[in-house]
Amino acid sequence: MLETNFNGFGYRQTLKNQINGWLAEDVGSGDVTTATTIPAGSQSKAVIHVKESGIIAGLPVAQLVFEVVDPSLVFEAKVSDGDYVEKGTVIAVVEGSTHSLLTGERLALNLMQRLSGIATKTNAFVAALEGLPVRLVDTRKTTPGHRLLEKYAVRVGGGSNHRFGLYDAVMIKDNHIKGAGGIREAVEASRASIPHTMKIEVETESMEQVEEALACGADIIMLDNMSPSLMKEAVARIKSHSPRVIVEASGNVRLDTIHGIASCGVDVISVGGLTYSFNALDISLDLNAKKGGSAL
Repeated sequence: MLETNFNGFGYRQTLKNQINGWLAEDVGSGDVTTATTIPAGSQSKAVIHVKESGIIAGLPVAQLVFEVVDPSLVFEAKVSDGDYVEKGTVIAVVEGSTHSLLTGERLALNLMQRLSGIATKTNAFVAALEGLPVRLVDTRKTTPGHRLLEKYAVRVGGGSNHRFGLYDAVMIKDNHIKGAGGIREAVEASRASIPHTMKIEVETESMEQVEEALACGADIIMLDNMSPSLMKEAVARIKSHSPRVIVEASGNVRLDTIHGIASCGVDVISVGGLTYSFNALDISLDLNAKKGGSAL
């Protein structure tokens, strides 16, 4: 179930703190354009609509932005996060102080556009995997300060999350292997220190490394940038040796290659591009106002 209100695990307060920081960056000492052009007390109704089709993500975030700017603003979502909408669809209406609406407009739109872009791209990859028993996951390749939201957008698009940070799983990559002196050395050192509830993943690039990861009891084996033929060989070897081991594929995963990769028998496919290489969805806010009057 999506945490669309961001109330769980302190998310809401964390997000409010971030929004305050982002507003401080944008507004600074004040919105001079709005303050000098629009009379104080002016009320408006703002309509938020999409200018291209896609999956919507971030409506609760936009609502929180306007709430932080001015708690008296009234935000009404017309669709839900995860909905596919056609170009021109009105996705929300916001009413209240014109000054407040215009002050929060850019941040609210920036966040929704980025999150909807991630959700839309993720959904396209999920669609390409239809009918295959494979889980699509993201990576840590997120925008600094936006990981909470970007990983949320992946879930909205139908994907799943990999580890959230460096603290919630052991993931032994090529540089860890070099620094530790080998896969066995790295795995044994980790296993001696971590709690029994934490899994160990090892990144491999060859059958030799796959064999070493299997021999030392890795819980998850990542097949990194392997050709389809080598990947099929690796999956067969891993599953025949230890069916409990989760096999993850990563590297060079595109919309035109993901089905073939999934067909190799892997359990999970990680795609960094979900959160670092996407097109933001074009979303706009249009204002109707009456100087000093009530919202139209």
